[in-house]
Amino acid sequence: MLIVLICIIVIALFFEFINGFHDVANVVATPIASKSLSPYQAIILAAIFNFVGAFLGTAVATTISKGLVDANVITHLVLISALIAAIGWNLFTWYFGIPSSSSHALIGSLVGAAIAVSNFQSVHYGTLIGKVIIPMIFSPILAFFIALILVIIVFRILSKSKRPRKANNFVRELQVFSSSLLALSHGSNDAQKTMSIITLALFSFGVVSTVSHIPVWVIALCALTMALGTLAGGMRIIKTLTTRVAKLGPANSFSAELSSGLLILGASHVGLPVSTTQAASGSIMGAGYPESGGVNWRVVKAMATAWLLTLPCCMITSFVIYKLLALIFGDLGI
Repeated sequence: MLIVLICIIVIALFFEFINGFHDVANVVATPIASKSLSPYQAIILAAIFNFVGAFLGTAVATTISKGLVDANVITHLVLISALIAAIGWNLFTWYFGIPSSSSHALIGSLVGAAIAVSNFQSVHYGTLIGKVIIPMIFSPILAFFIALILVIIVFRILSKSKRPRKANNFVRELQVFSSSLLALSHGSNDAQKTMSIITLALFSFGVVSTVSHIPVWVIALCALTMALGTLAGGMRIIKTLTTRVAKLGPANSFSAELSSGLLILGASHVGLPVSTTQAASGSIMGAGYPESGGVNWRVVKAMATAWLLTLPCCMITSFVIYKLLALIFGDLGI
């Protein structure tokens, strides 16, 4: 059975790696769009702060591992099915350049597999609705308005400057801080999802006695894997966010990064597994809105459709995968 545990950890780390290159666009799109940083500079900076952010807390991991489904229905096959479904969705959306949510892909897959092994009663719907679905709806809206307010403030400050070129260059320099903050917040939220899956696997195998405590080596391993995935880049999605969603100058980009970074950090602190993709995209829309023709609503509509489909599609996919694997291998054990 030890080989099964090792396989689950390896698959979970593969998901974390994909999460890194799938979601790196959320962090680096804005400094690249405003030419504050080159793509390579932005990606290296994102990798460093993603790594650091993973050590900021475990509240999100506890929400997923303890509060989402009954721990006693978590079998090795449930975890494998959930990871395969989430990885498949991430690769599918990455291929088409759609900035979907890795977080919701993993959560939906875990819920679907848990239902497959037990029943609908195994899901904690209060947590699912209160900490996943409601934030999924309101986080991009809140990010939009925070970024909109910030960019208006920044524009007014810049309009009073007698040397606009110098002021713009100063804002570009500030983007090193704001993009680092966004990368830090991304690491603090997204790395914890894989930590929760590995901890559930360790719990189901009897290696740890509780799902509430995340071992330090698990945190370090997930942090390093996400950083490596970030370095691998995700240029398909970067192109969507930098050129297709909204027009971004230095002031717009700075406002988008600052608003999404603060929002995600706040969510991580209270244990909300929000989508960094949705928060970053909502901020880009809000920051780009004051520009003439600033937001491409056709692209936004396609993105929103993918966001709404992620949870149900991943639930159904992991449900089917579990049933197929159970027919082939049987139950691999609690």
